[in-house]
Amino acid sequence: MQEIEIEYKNLLTEHEFNRLLRQYFFPKEAVTQTNYYFETKDSLLKENGCALRVREKNGSFILTLKEPHPTGLLETHDALTEQEVQDFLNGKFIEKANVTNRLNTMHIPIQSLVYYGKLTTERRETIYKNALLVLDHSMYNETADYELEVEAPSEQIGMQVFMAVLEQNTIERRDTPNKIERFFATL
Repeated sequence: MQEIEIEYKNLLTEHEFNRLLRQYFFPKEAVTQTNYYFETKDSLLKENGCALRVREKNGSFILTLKEPHPTGLLETHDALTEQEVQDFLNGKFIEKANVTNRLNTMHIPIQSLVYYGKLTTERRETIYKNALLVLDHSMYNETADYELEVEAPSEQIGMQVFMAVLEQNTIERRDTPNKIERFFATL
């Protein structure tokens, strides 16, 4: 399965995070998800602008390869069993049709992947003006951060909603690397 993801991100202070939590109709309880990150020893995924993770959420496991795309990110997914995840974490990689095919087009053998660690996020989501507002509190490598994400069906809607939320709440727009980049920067 593949999809195009159009999203806008901004790192937040803890104070800004809590203010947005109160300002919009976010659920009280967060959903916890854990990302397990993989790369080759010689950073071939990063060289190709890609990222590879396994996400554990609500007892399900999804392997996702993210690649650059003209209108956002191309995400390629494969479902994994809990045993397959354990095998991946222990360096025994099982070829999964969708992701393996994409890796093969970049000449990256699945056996060259290495597990580097995990990032756990407490996530809250709400619909706002035809977009999905997401507030994330992420913890990784003795680091914690707060982030606003706006996911939208188009670049135009996404940017309008993103800028409106920042402006209405007097939040400075910040350069925001994606989670995997922030994770690898702490290694």
